[in-house]
This record gives sequence, structure tokens and C-alpha cells, in this order.
Amino acid sequence: MNIEPTLPTTKNPPAQFSGDVWLDPIALPHERDQTMVVATVRFAPGARTAWHSHQHGQYLRVTQGVGRFGTRDGKIIEVHAGQTIYTPPGEEHWHAAAPGCFMEHLAMIQNGEDPSKTTLWGEHITDDEYNGHSSNAEDTATSINGAE
Repeated sequence: MNIEPTLPTTKNPPAQFSGDVWLDPIALPHERDQTMVVATVRFAPGARTAWHSHQHGQYLRVTQGVGRFGTRDGKIIEVHAGQTIYTPPGEEHWHAAAPGCFMEHLAMIQNGEDPSKTTLWGEHITDDEYNGHSSNAEDTATSINGAE
């Protein structure tokens, strides 16, 4: 048993993120058969990911602020501190801080056999997609309310 070393905070790359987004690794695989990755990710107001999907899905636990999570059909879900959202394997999505507030979440994924292919990145989301004005969206904004 050991206490893990603290790794430095890194700013996420502009090829995959718009705005200021920082990452603090919490758990990374040590052994070949370990696949769990956990990180704290902090988004400045309005900062967001590009479209992406995860080979084995993803859990995100919002710990501070309000997050926005969008799917290709134009649906946007607002998630508040203390709530967890799950994205199934292969579902294209994005996540962001809501306008005017910071958002922090714990990101939990399982690496695939080739960790470099665990997350597939796409194009940046548009301001219209972020604001829920996608041509695919009929009822775009949903809030997760109440206890889980």
C-alpha cells in the first residue's frame, strides 16, 4: 500500500477543449491489467470539450458548479454538484461549464486494450450546440433535479 504521488495540474489541449480546462489525475493504471482512470477536471465558465466518445463509457460526478452535457440529437442535460451522469460506450457527447459559473467534475473511465483509442475525439462544438440551438433539438434543456 502506498500514497500516490501528486501529479501537476495540466491545462487540457486546445485541439480537444475550448476555453480554460484543467486536469488533475487521481488514479492511473500501475499494472498491465489495470484499466481504471480517474481525474478531477475543472472548467472555466463556458469552457467545453469537443465532441468525443469513450470505448467503455464514462461516469462524471459534478463536484462544484453546474455542468452541461450534450448529445448528437441536440439534448442538453444540466447537472449540479452532487449528481452523477453516465455516458454509454460509443455515445458521442460533450461536457462544459454552464455560462457564468465554474464547473468541476470527477471523470471516471476504463481504458481499452489500446489506451490511446479509449477516447475518440471529434470536432469542436458550436456556440449554437452549446446554447441548445441545434437543428436536431426539439426540447433541448433538461435538468437533473432531486435526489438520485
